[in-house]
Order: sequence, then structure tokens, then C-alpha cells
Amino acid sequence: MKTYKEAEQYILDIPKFAGKHTLEDTKRLLEQISGSKIRSRIVHVAGTNGKGSVCAYLRSILMESGYSVGMFISPHLESMRERISINCEMISEEEFAGCFEKIKKMADEKDHPSFFEFLFLMAMDYFAGKQPQYIILETGLGGRLDATNSIEKPDVCIITEIGYDHMEYLGNSISEIAAEKAGIMKPGVPVVFMDKRPESTEVLTEYAKKVKSPAIKIGKDNILNVNINNKSIDFSFHTGYYNYVSLLLDTVALYQTENAALAVAAAEVLKDKGITEASIRKGLRLAKWQGRMEEVMPDIYLDGAHNEDGIEAFLHTVQRDGCKGKRFLLFGVVRDKRYDGMIWQIIQSGLFNQAAITLLETDRSASIEELKTIWAQYTEIICSFHVDAGEAYEHLLSLKEDGDLIYIAGSIYLIGQMKSLMRRKQND
Repeated sequence: MKTYKEAEQYILDIPKFAGKHTLEDTKRLLEQISGSKIRSRIVHVAGTNGKGSVCAYLRSILMESGYSVGMFISPHLESMRERISINCEMISEEEFAGCFEKIKKMADEKDHPSFFEFLFLMAMDYFAGKQPQYIILETGLGGRLDATNSIEKPDVCIITEIGYDHMEYLGNSISEIAAEKAGIMKPGVPVVFMDKRPESTEVLTEYAKKVKSPAIKIGKDNILNVNINNKSIDFSFHTGYYNYVSLLLDTVALYQTENAALAVAAAEVLKDKGITEASIRKGLRLAKWQGRMEEVMPDIYLDGAHNEDGIEAFLHTVQRDGCKGKRFLLFGVVRDKRYDGMIWQIIQSGLFNQAAITLLETDRSASIEELKTIWAQYTEIICSFHVDAGEAYEHLLSLKEDGDLIYIAGSIYLIGQMKSLMRRKQND
């Protein structure tokens, strides 16, 4: 049997020799793994931004309601084990290796699953053994052709904000991208979605009608009286069941009100007797999600703003931070994002005094030369360029004075790197 580290390395190498398969292939393998063994109620989540946060909020609500909750997410920040968990506990290294061996044996006999398909099948094998009362599944890319869409009939579907991302796979317009996300809807299964852009709302509404899926739209009219406190946000949410509910989030990220609202609406749709107004309130208040306006050290924040919509939401929160000194930005991005637009948004905001631009520890990273070319168009911010994120971070720390804030944003890879770096420093 392979060790966890060996299993992890094998999975990381899968893109070198295996590509994506059809949903029918995934369904066939899924049937071999779990068949009718899984008795859990299933929540399926797609969207461009906010999927992980919605999953985390809903998990916390369900746990506070007395239920056990399995969760499969993508991507991970530091450990591949983060992708598979039950009640906030990652799968153990031994169980990861055991699930790996089972899927690997099947992969040897059939066409080999892709990186994401392999991990999804491992997660479902793990859940089949543990039988949590709920399973929350986050899509990896898109929805219609995603491996997670091999689940025949979830109990509720959630579609978060839709924006421009992965256009090479999903389409070049909001409508085209929305159509791919809408593909997770199933006949008769309720769908909760964010009513934010007319183009996406129209597509999602029409698709829901087509498959006779009851649609619950969450828009700005549902989220009222938003107040930012020192380290938290309170707001009122108008729901179909509880009317107006006053809720508190342990975050300063304004965009999380939308994600929390989606989670609350989905919890109401589930109509489980343990889900009460009290468990919803407590679940949201206690929910934690890494890398989303996360204050990892005093006055130092991490935010996984990895595309233009993410940057817009990030800047909206920064604008309200009450900073009494200077703001510094540590920025790194992968080359397949529209980072020229992301950089323009940062410049236009006028919120930062200096920026440290870095390479990421992935071959997907935008190069220093590419980034210099874009940043050189602007003179509003003093920039430094670094091949190492740790070096960039130390540079900003050397400039920081009392009252200053450091923000780290631009890529999930960067967030994971910095969390690992800071943990090592604390342990030294």
C-alpha cells in the first residue's frame, strides 16, 4: 500500500498521462464504488465565486442543527486532504491512502480518471464508508460536464455568483458560462441561485423552468441593513420561511453576506426538522473559511481574489477597512486569468500605497516579465518584483508601521503558499 505522500504525488502526476472522461464513465465508476450504499442527502454547489464559502456556511448550519456533514471541495490551500472532510475534520492520511488504493485498482482496469475525477471518486468512496447524514459537493469547473454532476438526484442545487473565469472551457459571455453552471440542475430538484447579473439570471431562470426545478432567487432585496463592526458583519436577510432574520458573520468580507444568504436559503429548502432559526444563526456565526479576508496575523489579511469579480469584491471590502495608515499589497496570479483587468482594478481603486509582485510556486504562474509589462503602464503605485513570495512578504513587513495594513491577494496558490510560510515561521 502506498503512503499518503506517495498517493498524493501520484495524483499530482495524473495530468501528465490522463485527461477528462465523460460523465457516463464517472457514473459507471461511481456505481462500482458506492452503488446504492450512500444514503446521505446531497447538496450540489456550482458557480464562479463563493462556492467554498457557501459550502462552509451551509456545513456549519447543518452541524449546529445536529447533523454529520461530509464535504468535497476544490481547490485545496495546503494539503490535498482538505478536499475531503467530515464535520470539518480532514480525511486522515491512512484513510486517504486506503481510498486511493481502491480507486487506483479500478483505474488500472479501466480508462484512467483525471485528477479531479480521481479525487471525487475517492471522496465518494470515503463517504460511502462513513455515511454522513449530508454530503456537500463543490464542482471543480463549470457544472454540466463536471465529475460531481454524475450524482443523479441531489436534494438541492446552489449556484453562486457567475462571472468571467475559465472562458477557454465555459464560454466567452456570462450567458454561455451560466448555461454551463445551470447544467447541475435536475428535474424537480430545487435550485437556489444568486440574482446579480441579468444575463445569468435569465439563463438560470429559463433552465429551471425547462427542467421543472423550483427556483429560489437571492438578490440585493433579500440582504438588508448591512453593518460592518470591528471584526464582524451583521445584516438582515429576508427569507421565505423566517421572514426577516438578523444574522452575524465573523468576517469583515462584505461579499460573504451573499454567500451566507445562499446557504441560509438552501438550508430552508432542505426542510429538515433540526434546522431552526437558532441553529442558522449560530452556524453562520461560528463558520470559518480560510483565505477569505482572513486575518492571519494582526493587520495582515489573506483573500483568494483570483479573478476580476473576486478583485472587485475584495476592493469593496478594503475600501471600508478604516485603515489609519498605509495599505500594502502582495500580489501574485496565474497566467490563465485576465490579470491585466485585475491589475487595472487595483490601480483604479487608489487604495494601495505600494505593491510587491511575486511569482507563484506553480508552472501556471504568470512570469515576472509578463507582470512587469502590465504594472509598468501605471505609475500610481510603487511596485517591487520578487521571484519568491516569502521575500516579497518580508519586503512589505520591513515597510510596515503601526496603523498600516498588508493585504495578500490574487491567487489561491498564493494564499496556500503564504499560510504554509507563516505556519513554518510560527513553529520555528
